[in-house]
Amino acid sequence: MEQTVLRGLAGFRWAAWCWMAIVLVLARRALDHPVAAVLLVGAALGITIWVTRLLRRDPGRLCAPAVVGSEVGVALALQLADGFVYRASHVFSGEQPLGVAWPIASVLAAGVAFGPVTGAVTGVVMGAGRAVSSLLHAPAPATEVVLLGLEPVQLLSLLTTTVMYALAGGAGGHAMRLIRASELRMTTAERQLAESRAREDVARRLHDGVLQTLALVERRSDDPRLVALAREQDHDLRRFLFGLPDVSATATLEQDLRAAALRFEQTFDGRVEVLVPDDLPAVPDQVHAALVGAVGEALTNAGKHGRAERVVVYLEPDGDGVFCSVRDDGTGFDPAQVDEGVGLTRSVRGRIDEVGGRVEVDAIPGHGTEIRLRVPARPPSGAPPFSRPVG
Repeated sequence: MEQTVLRGLAGFRWAAWCWMAIVLVLARRALDHPVAAVLLVGAALGITIWVTRLLRRDPGRLCAPAVVGSEVGVALALQLADGFVYRASHVFSGEQPLGVAWPIASVLAAGVAFGPVTGAVTGVVMGAGRAVSSLLHAPAPATEVVLLGLEPVQLLSLLTTTVMYALAGGAGGHAMRLIRASELRMTTAERQLAESRAREDVARRLHDGVLQTLALVERRSDDPRLVALAREQDHDLRRFLFGLPDVSATATLEQDLRAAALRFEQTFDGRVEVLVPDDLPAVPDQVHAALVGAVGEALTNAGKHGRAERVVVYLEPDGDGVFCSVRDDGTGFDPAQVDEGVGLTRSVRGRIDEVGGRVEVDAIPGHGTEIRLRVPARPPSGAPPFSRPVG
């Protein structure tokens, strides 16, 4: 949609330049400085060609300050030179100005690139350029009623031109802002639809596999802890797959981490100590979910692969973010000799990378493993949304 607007603006720019050239030819006898007029109109042609080529090869550069500034500069030069290239009698005579409608394209471009305020301000500047040229080359007033050296009707004409430019820039910027917001909503809707379809596909594949297995464990196991764990995992998986309400949506970071620690203790008969200071900064849901998920996977690895009996989860403020350490007393491993598993690569590193954080792994065979997580208080703008973890 944005490129469609830019293409429409390019068409307007070409049409305006053609009319400007026609007016220049028709009014050539009224020129005092024809060479200057031709050079300025030629500069406008150069800008028009340049912008058109950028539209075809690199549309993203059309909103760059250098491109928009160059166009605005040429348009302002056309406005300021109007009274110079034409005879003095041209001013307020009803004849077309040198730039005609071409400067409006630059005002619209500023609004499209930088928003309605910038567009409106550019329009005011363009109108002021026209006013300065008129004031410097206006003929002597024919009436005694004079404001700023101009007759009231002349002053009203300049104000009308300035308002027209400002409205064009503001309206163009506002329209582009609405278009971009609409594109963002469409992109979000498409992503949500894709996620919903993927969730349904996964739900169909897992319903007759994992969920049935968990239900079988609940019915046939004699171990009450195993039954409780299977039931909890069954409920968690169903909430995720079928979009059921998240019972822990209001849980704090510490509560969710303690819930993950409790699952470790119930599953692996180990002990987890969770240390969270009172001055820990609040984090948004994306960072919250990523941190809890990564810690949960680190605990699972500590019990499943490291056979750890004791794990310490420690958090502290880290600049404008959060530092988290998960240290266990398990068997450890040699990072240089053992490749990282899917859990560490995707569930730990993947989660933390998506919110702009980083992961460090420190492991020694026979002396346990420490996974250090650093996450920002605010994720990058392109980070995907996360649902809050189920505790």
